[in-house]
Amino acid sequence: MRVTKHPILGNLDENPKIVNISVDDKIIPAIEGEPVASALMASGIRVMRTTPKYHHPRGIFCAIGRCTDCAMTIDGVPNVRTCVTKVRDGMKLETQEGLGKWGDKK
Repeated sequence: MRVTKHPILGNLDENPKIVNISVDDKIIPAIEGEPVASALMASGIRVMRTTPKYHHPRGIFCAIGRCTDCAMTIDGVPNVRTCVTKVRDGMKLETQEGLGKWGDKK
């Protein structure tokens, strides 16, 4: 599933550039400028975080930034909503456990 027209982020370029992002230390291809959540779904990744108390898996729910189900730690910053964050080359994503922890920003 690729999101080419997003109500918040706009439309993808007609000539998309393929880049690499790291998800839990695994490199996956993505389209530069697409929502991070779209790249994850296209690579078969459905779980972006787990809940703090019961560790239940969460993924895409609203897809427009209103909830926090798709939050991940991106480049060391926790609680980033992947549905309204554009892919850029070299991003480092981590499945977020609970409320997340601040890591090394690069």
